[in-house]
Order: sequence, then C-alpha cells, then structure tokens
Amino acid sequence: MSVLVIGVNHKTAPVEVRELLSFAEHSLGQWYERLLDRAAVSGCVIVSTCNRTEIYAHTDDIEAGAGAILDMMQQKSGLDQATIKKYTYVLDRSKTVRHLFQVAAGLDSMLLGETQILGQVRTAYQHAHRHAATDKVINTLFKRAIEVGKRARTETGIDHHAVSISYAAVEMAKQIFGDLTGRSVLIIGAGKMSELTARHLVANGVSGVIVSNRSYERAVELAAQFGGLAVTFDNLYHYLEAADIVISCTAATHYVLYAAGVRRILKETPGKHLMLIDIAVPRDIEPDVRLLPGVSLYDIDALQNVVDNNLMERKRAAIQAEAIIEEEVLTFSRWENTQFVVPTITALKIKGEEIKQKELTKAYNRLGELSERERNIINTMAGAIINQLLHTPVTQLKEFALTEKGILYNQAISELFCLAASPGRQPEEITGADPEPESPAQSLGQR
Repeated sequence: MSVLVIGVNHKTAPVEVRELLSFAEHSLGQWYERLLDRAAVSGCVIVSTCNRTEIYAHTDDIEAGAGAILDMMQQKSGLDQATIKKYTYVLDRSKTVRHLFQVAAGLDSMLLGETQILGQVRTAYQHAHRHAATDKVINTLFKRAIEVGKRARTETGIDHHAVSISYAAVEMAKQIFGDLTGRSVLIIGAGKMSELTARHLVANGVSGVIVSNRSYERAVELAAQFGGLAVTFDNLYHYLEAADIVISCTAATHYVLYAAGVRRILKETPGKHLMLIDIAVPRDIEPDVRLLPGVSLYDIDALQNVVDNNLMERKRAAIQAEAIIEEEVLTFSRWENTQFVVPTITALKIKGEEIKQKELTKAYNRLGELSERERNIINTMAGAIINQLLHTPVTQLKEFALTEKGILYNQAISELFCLAASPGRQPEEITGADPEPESPAQSLGQR
C-alpha cells in the first residue's frame, strides 16, 4: 500500500486547463463516490484551489490508483488523457508526502510562504472526511501535513515578511505609527492598487477612510466599501489635515500633491506626523515633500526594495522549512512502512486476549467462590503475563518492518500463531466519526 498524488498547478498548466480540472465544493460527494468505487483506492482527498487541483490517494496498486484518478479527471474535464498527462504531475510514496508538506508550508505557492493554502488544505481534508473518503493513512498524512505547515511557519517565520507592494506599505506604516488602530487614511486615486493597500490598512486597524478621485462617482463607490467619505479633488488639501496616512496612485502626468500645500497643512496642525505612500508612475507627490519635518514619503522604488529584501528573508526561511519537511517526511515514511504489520499485531493481541479469557474462566471454575479483590488480582496477573509475553515480538516486528526482511517476519508470526490478519480499510475508519490514528511520532516513539 502507498500514497500518490496527481495534480496540476500554476506552474504546470494554464488557467484554461486548471479551471476544467477544478472541483466545486457542492460536487465533491459524487466525485469521491466515483473514485472510491475503484477497488485500487482505499482513501483520497481532493485539494482544489484557484492555483491547483491535486488528488491524493492511498492505494494498494500505484498504477491502478493512478489510472482511477486519471479516469476521473477525464470525466470531470472532458479532456483526453494525453492532454491531461501533458499538464499533470504524478508523484508516489515519499515524494507525495514531501510534496503535500511543501504545499501546506507554502513552499509550492505562487507567493512563497503564503498562509492561505494551509487553511485550504485543512478544508479539503475536512470535506473528504465528511464524505467518508479517507482511511487511516490519509487521515494521518493530512493531519501531519497541517501540523507541518504550522511548524514551518512558527519555527522559520516564513510568512512574517511582506512580499507585496500593498502589504509592504502596511508594514512601513506600522514601523512609523506602531498600532494603526484609530488612524485615518486618505486615498488619492481609486484604482486597484490603492484599493488593495487601503484594504490591508483597514484590516490592520485603520478606521477612517477618505477617498478622492477625479471621477467622483468612483470615489463614492470605493469609499462605500470601507464606510468612508468621498471628497472631490478640489478639497484634497483640506482633508489632508484629517489624515495620518496618504496613499496616492493616479494616472496623472503631473504632481497632485505639492510641498507648498503640504507645508501649509503642517503649519496649521503642529506636531502632526504624516506618512505619504506614492505608488504612482509617474509620481503623484513632489519629492521635496520628504524634506518637510514630520513627513515620511515612500515611492514605488522604496517599497519595492522592502519587498525584495523581504523575499530574500522568505527564501532563507524556506531553506529552514525544507529541513523541517525532510525530517517530517522521514518520520511519516517510517510510520507508513510499519503499517503492513498492524493487522498482524492486532490479531496477535486479540489471540492473546482470547487465551487469557479462556484460561481465566477455567481457573475461576476450579477455584470456586472468590472475593472481588482476589478475582481482580488473578485477572491483572494474567493480563500482565500476556502483555509481557507479546511485548518483545510486537516491538521487534515493528523494527523488522523497516527492513527488507519485514514481510518475511510478518508472515512468520502470522503462520506460527495461526493468525487470521487481513490488511485493509477497517469499518471504523469510514463511519464519519473523526478518527484519531496513532501519529507517526507516537508510533515510532519520536518527537
């Protein structure tokens, strides 16, 4: 038994292919049902986002499992399999585990270290479990992936450095003002970049939003999104007095804010500190504004330098995250490699319990009337004997499972004890209750 993934992402397929292979949430049930109807697939999860569609499966036959997934992709997209294979990647065994851990950690995203994907992986797993599509291995794999994603971010800080112009502006504002709660922003120009920067600022505590645009109707429309105020260009300097932060991004071919006008506002409001973010090309704000006391001016190049430096920090953090992932892949692979002996161990323990109960019954019948305390002592002793007897073979079998002789030892135990162990998906693993399988770390006695 092994895991595999077949998928497409922003690096392997254009959007017109990705959209054909995407899965709507409301349709997942029927696709899970179709895939699990194939004998080769014992558990699966579909991860479908705007940038990727990946189908993870636990299978006893890699070739048959991959065939089942490709058949489903063909049914879903209407594309022929030759086209699907052109754009998809197929990974199996530890490569699948490594890939999922990298996805959860944000290392395979369009934006290195982005955080949204971890929630998307968690949601995909929850949907699969809700549709009774997962088994023990898939449960353990995805729960571990979610923990790896959290660990990578916590230990490396890979998501702590802004790598977009709009969010870099927010980080600069925090450096100047600290807490942004209660601050006000004046947006000059109502384009997408201004809107996105304003949205980040509001999400970080800015409460007052003033919008000025040559098209007053557009200013009204944008201001309404933030419960703000729309003003005309003629009143720009008047409302500058109420702002702590200014974002300017117009299509003007000349300056819209001049040093003389800003100087006048500063004289009227002594002690005022003003942060100006000019992300327009050509620039909207006269460069001499930065010479005024109490003013911080950042243009697109300054913000881009911040982004570039932060991207380098994320790349350094990614190297640390990869080391964490390699450690986690090894732990999971060791756990997975011991799973074929689990049915044998379970059957061995059941046989031990049956023998214990049979002999206890005989002993109690021969001993006659016993007190509750005496029965408990005898029962505890019998259990201890069975546990100690089985402890060494069980421990050794788990260790041998990691060697090439593992199958031989597993078969020997089964035959020596006449065990009827049969691997496969157990009923309790598909009932809809959220199982808590033994983790790789617990199974192997590691971290």
